[in-house]
Amino acid sequence: MSTQIIPLTSDPNQTFNTSLNIDDSNITLTLTLKYNEMSGYWKMSIANSAGTLLLDSIPVITGIYPAANLLGQYSYLNIGSAYIVKTTSTTLDFPDSSTLGTDFVLAWSDTQ
Repeated sequence: MSTQIIPLTSDPNQTFNTSLNIDDSNITLTLTLKYNEMSGYWKMSIANSAGTLLLDSIPVITGIYPAANLLGQYSYLNIGSAYIVKTTSTTLDFPDSSTLGTDFVLAWSDTQ
């Protein structure tokens, strides 16, 4: 199983394509991440290479394995597993408006 780090920034509205090797197959997904100022959390939407929305408004949070897998309940989509990983000693439990992409990264790996 290989883990890929998806480059993110703290831009409150970001959309980009990413190519991933999942379960020995190459896929391209469009990720949209938005920061909700009122509630203080990030959400992510995922579309396939044809632009079809697969998942919408997934909360971008950390957790303890296996609950930490943002895509755990969506394994039938065969788009892998995604985790928000803390990379520094920040006291935050999940990324805020300025720490996504620095103190917290998005790690993507095979379907589990």
